Parts: sequence; C-alpha cells; structure tokens
Amino acid sequence: MKAFAIIVLIILLAAGAVAGYLWYSIEKPFGAFPPEGIFVEIPHGASRRAAAQLLEKEGVIRSAIAFELYARRHPKRTPAAGEYFFDHPLTGKDVFWKLANGEVFQQPFTVREGQTMYDIARALEAAKIMPADDFLKAAGDPALISDIAPHATTLEGFLFPATYELPHHPAAADVTRMMVRKFRETIKQIYAEDPAPGVPARSTPLLSTVTLASLVERETPKPDERPLVASVYDNRLKNRMLLQCDPTVIYALEQTGSYKGTLTLKDLHIDSPYNTYVHAGLPPGPIGNPGEASLRAALDPAQTEFLYFVANTEGGHFFASTLAEHNKNVAKYHRLLKGEPAELPEPPVRKKHAARMARKGKR
Repeated sequence: MKAFAIIVLIILLAAGAVAGYLWYSIEKPFGAFPPEGIFVEIPHGASRRAAAQLLEKEGVIRSAIAFELYARRHPKRTPAAGEYFFDHPLTGKDVFWKLANGEVFQQPFTVREGQTMYDIARALEAAKIMPADDFLKAAGDPALISDIAPHATTLEGFLFPATYELPHHPAAADVTRMMVRKFRETIKQIYAEDPAPGVPARSTPLLSTVTLASLVERETPKPDERPLVASVYDNRLKNRMLLQCDPTVIYALEQTGSYKGTLTLKDLHIDSPYNTYVHAGLPPGPIGNPGEASLRAALDPAQTEFLYFVANTEGGHFFASTLAEHNKNVAKYHRLLKGEPAELPEPPVRKKHAARMARKGKR
C-alpha cells in the first residue's frame, strides 16, 4: 500500500509539474530575438499543431504542446495564414491571438503624386521590398486595365498615389494590383459625381484623361493651379498648338535611361512620340501617376483663354493668353531669379515735362 501511495504521489507531482510547465509556457514571455527580429510564415491551411511546431522551431514560443492546448480552448479561432514578425518576447497567449487576429507583418510604402513607374520601382528597391526590374516587369503589363484603357501599353498613370501596407516580400503583380484597384476606386467615385454646371459629358477616353492629368501633375505641385494648367493644355489642343511640355521630354529620356537631371535644347528635338515639342497632341500615354486633384482638373479644366505659363519662383506660375503677355512673364521670371523686383520700376519723369503736366492740370 505504501509503495502504491508513493507511485500515486509521484504521478500527481509529475502531472502537477507538467501542468505547471504548460501554464508557465503559455503565460510567461519567451524568446531571444536578434536586433533585426525574425519572420515566421504560416502557410495557408496550416493546422494549430503545424503552426505551433513551426513557432517552437523558430524560437517564438516555449512549448508547441502548450500552445496547441491553449488554441484548442478557442475552437472558433484559427491561425491566419501570412508572414508574422517577432522582435521581442511574447507570452504564448499573445502569440496565439496575434495569429488568430491575423496581425501579419505590413510595411507602409508611399507612392507620391506624379511619380513614374520608374520612380516607384527605384523606391521599392531602395526600401528592400523587391528588385526594381521585378516591379517594372509587372507594371509593363497592361492586362489589369485592358477593360478601361484598351490602348494602354503599360500601367503608367494607373498606379494610384497613396500609402500601401505591403507584406515583407510581396509579389510585384500583387503590388500593381493594389495600386490599380485604388485607381479604379478613385475614378469610379469621381465619375459618380455630377459634372459641374455647363461642363460637357465626360466622353473623353479614360487613357486621354489620365495622360492629360499626368502632364498637369508633373507641371505644378499646387492643387489650386491644376485646373488652370489643364486649361492651358486643353486650349492648346483645341487650337492645334504643340503642347511643349518639358516633363514629356524628361519622360522620353527616362525611358531610355538618358535623362541627366536637366534638359538641353538638343533634348527638345529628340525623336520620341512623347516629345510634345515635336509631335502634336497628347503623348501616347501618361508620363507619371496623377493624384485625384489632377484627375479632376483634367476632367473639368478651368474655363480660361490661357495658352502659356511660366514659373514664378514661388512654386506657382504666371499665366498668359497671348505670346506678348507670356514674354513679359518670362522676363519677370528671369528678374526674380536675379533677386530683382518682378515689375520694372516706372521711368523717372523729367522736371520740365512734370512742370508742363502740372500746368495742364491747373487749366
């Protein structure tokens, strides 16, 4: 009897020790992580047991058995597939709920208004998200927009500027799909709104609208100026004038990797369908990715007679309806660059002339 009692006691002590260890494993933080942290990929369809074993192998939890037992207490919650990031010790419970709530790793990536697909590709590579060539290959396939822009040759113009939450190593096709989806949502919202009174029906092909918007986006950073810039290009198109848009030439040079940061007179004569100093009308496609304000400006340009604009050295522009006015504005621009007043001072009035004018005024 005594021996039996000892055995029972040993069993109870062992069971208590196991229970204590399981409790400790699920309740107390565990893990020693390198400064850069670690990523754990939970595959689609992974069971609680498979997830637990993977987490224990990677050093995220103390005990796979304790984790699985705790998970079984919550039968309606299962680990969501995805990549998870761990950089500090967590309790087994915290790890379970991190997976059950699908708190997968996400990194913010921002596409700025006016960026080209080449800019985006370089930024993705600089952020160590993916090689630039991978993104450019995906962006070069227009299949995602074939229904709304059948003549587009790439996704340029449809990679909507916004901040996106990306996984650790996303597929390039998934990233372009996110950006195009955001574009579709935005343009749908714009089209759903009634045009302003007097604005003709929006029957212009979407590719042309986005192309015009991309020119507007690259020309001015000021939202309030975008309808004015759009009106200049709209008026030039109606008057069959060359658009003479510098950013289109820059884009043509970027396509061949020959843009050096500044334009030369020689550049303005390059043979490219994107060169609006040589070819009439809009370029064959967008030269960047416009934001909502530029899309709205392209759809509803301001009603003006402006045909010209030039920078004013303060981030905005001087607008003009005639070449003579434009030349005066160009002179203003050059004076401002020199630190001189924009307007020329009035010429001094000679004393005799002033006296004669005074006498006339007394009569």
